[in-house]
Amino acid sequence: MKRIHFGGLLCFVLASAVTAPAQNSLSQFVITGDTAKKIHDTTTINLATAERITQACERLAAKEGVAISVYILDNAGNHVYMHRMDGQGYLNVVTAEMKARTALMLRAPSKTRMNQVIQNPDSELQQIQIGLFPNSGGLPIFADDQMIGAIGVGGSTPRVAQGWSDEICGYKALTEVVGPQPPLVEDLPPRANANRGTAPVPRFDLPAGVAPKSSLPAEFVVSGKAAAAIFDGNQISGDAARKIARTCRDWATTKGGTASIYILDTHGTFVHQERGDGQIYTNIHTAMLKAQTALQTRQPTSIRNAQLRNDPSGNPRQLVQFGFFTNSGGLPIVVDGEMIGAIGVGGGAGTGGDENCAIEGLKAVFANRVLLPVYTQQKPN
Repeated sequence: MKRIHFGGLLCFVLASAVTAPAQNSLSQFVITGDTAKKIHDTTTINLATAERITQACERLAAKEGVAISVYILDNAGNHVYMHRMDGQGYLNVVTAEMKARTALMLRAPSKTRMNQVIQNPDSELQQIQIGLFPNSGGLPIFADDQMIGAIGVGGSTPRVAQGWSDEICGYKALTEVVGPQPPLVEDLPPRANANRGTAPVPRFDLPAGVAPKSSLPAEFVVSGKAAAAIFDGNQISGDAARKIARTCRDWATTKGGTASIYILDTHGTFVHQERGDGQIYTNIHTAMLKAQTALQTRQPTSIRNAQLRNDPSGNPRQLVQFGFFTNSGGLPIVVDGEMIGAIGVGGGAGTGGDENCAIEGLKAVFANRVLLPVYTQQKPN
């Protein structure tokens, strides 16, 4: 892949104007019509495009035999689509988001700041101080010369000489789905560490062939080498999480709406997330809070919602001291008695309700093996 080095961000932005193809129709990739009017934005990446980009990058990673985490943000910095391949840990996930946010703020690849740090190591603290993550793997997403969002890819060791890195994965995926993007910035040689010590670094991995075991089917949880990488065989698998979200998404559509969905593992790390077109920050953020509350309490958020309606005196403790978000729509994911994650749904799912949307997704994947809330009388409105 041919690379061009630009002296500064201005050159990069100018390059984007001449390399983005005029033949690409922006409307394919952004929220349009009444949904765009509702949110007063015709330039934000839509869910379908974000999903296609993520899946394209995952296919490339699978061919390389590596796992990655992918974050896609809209122009406002909201989560649009996120997916973590099995075996990825917290650092892989959080750095993918940091790369995406850096690209979004710069409107240029996060590698531009990594290169600055390579050339001037003293600048790294200042880069971090202003909220940037000076590492490669974050790219703005352009369609018809318009920036419609940003992508961050994390989790794999770069092999640039062989044509692989987190950034290359994201770049190829963007080119495949959206069309030509501005050329990648040149890779500078890594800087030498003048203060490098000689302390021995211990190995900390399981013997070959050894992996945590689960009583649940492999399609439900992380298994094999991926489980060995994180020392955990009871986290919900990426494939199961994605199927839950897709079912909930489709169900919300039948109810005349959309949904924001977060699925967490048992440690609270994101496994899968998606924002339905037209959903705004409050829908997205409350979905995350519901998932986190369900995980922490190991109960549906609808339980506390009902309890606080019956006895509002509990609000100060539940909301302020514990930090719980008690609206209905968050559920722990308990399969055959084993908790493997949590889900939170926001945005109403049309006329269907957030909790019902989550339940439909869980039933589609786990059938009658999943624990669901049981109402002995009519649910409150």
